[in-house]
Amino acid sequence: MTQPLLQAADLRGAARLSTQAMAGLASVVEAMQSGIDASDPHLPPGPERAALVAALNGVLGDYLAASDNPLAITMAFRQAGRALPLDRFALRSRAGVTPRLLVMLHGVCMNDLQWQRAGHDHGEALASERGYTPVHLVYNSGLSVSTNGRILAQLMERLYDAWPVPIERLSVLAHGMGGLVARSAIHHGALLQRNALRWPGRVDDLICLGAPHHGAPLERAGHGIDHLLGAIPHAAPLARLGKVRSAGIDDMALGHVVSASARDRGTCEHVSLPEQTRCFAVAASLGPAGDGPKSRRLGDGLVPVASALGLHPSPDRRLDFAPDRRAVVFETGHLDLLSSPEVYGLLRGWLG
Repeated sequence: MTQPLLQAADLRGAARLSTQAMAGLASVVEAMQSGIDASDPHLPPGPERAALVAALNGVLGDYLAASDNPLAITMAFRQAGRALPLDRFALRSRAGVTPRLLVMLHGVCMNDLQWQRAGHDHGEALASERGYTPVHLVYNSGLSVSTNGRILAQLMERLYDAWPVPIERLSVLAHGMGGLVARSAIHHGALLQRNALRWPGRVDDLICLGAPHHGAPLERAGHGIDHLLGAIPHAAPLARLGKVRSAGIDDMALGHVVSASARDRGTCEHVSLPEQTRCFAVAASLGPAGDGPKSRRLGDGLVPVASALGLHPSPDRRLDFAPDRRAVVFETGHLDLLSSPEVYGLLRGWLG
């Protein structure tokens, strides 16, 4: 298979997609291809094509992986849109490698290049002002969160081993679904091979921007991803697939970090925040400050404020973000978290 470690949730989702979605997929792809020219295989993929492939993986990625489709994204680390060699000698020759490593995880239906938004990139700004070296993860967001977490747990160890200078600070910055994948990777990494992996215990900071820790009710109703796809150039035709959803999107809708057990009828183990890591949560609201409960439930158009802050009516399911490590930004949408000056001010303070 193109992507290893597929789990039952991915395969169930792929089977569902293969029967419900494939009939309309041809017309969708045709409509997407009419928006850009990706006909020359000798040219490197441009940002428009990369955005389309990422969106396609978000909606149908479990099917693509299970059918060994070449469009399925294989998880990898990148810098400036190019693959990062996980080799100490090769990394040593790169300019800008510092003891401060910042690993950045994109959200659902997105890719590493889309951290750049409205002329701003949080990673580049933190590199300039705080001395971090940003490394971007690209992954198939249609796979289950647990599958991506298991793959990332092992890939992070390779990055940790290959980093050519002693790591003084290891920080993870995650947007949307990326926050669930990061938590899943730390959880699985602590369990794999009898704690043989070193990196989970060395994560100093985990910052989640608009992560659906307790799910995304709008997506459960089938509207959240359609709204997000409409904001990605050329990807709007994917919304024609209606309520067809990949395993990854199903997990995001419910806030799953590990795979649900069929025996438990869809319930999942509650995964606490890693104790050894400083954990931060930023939520966004489309409404103005003081706009009341309705605005907080709506949240950023995809994730409610309470979900992004890890709050839950049941005390045993709440995530223990310290009060001074939680923040809400107003008049801000889910994608706007990537370019918000207010969000960057928080990052600059927390990662100083």
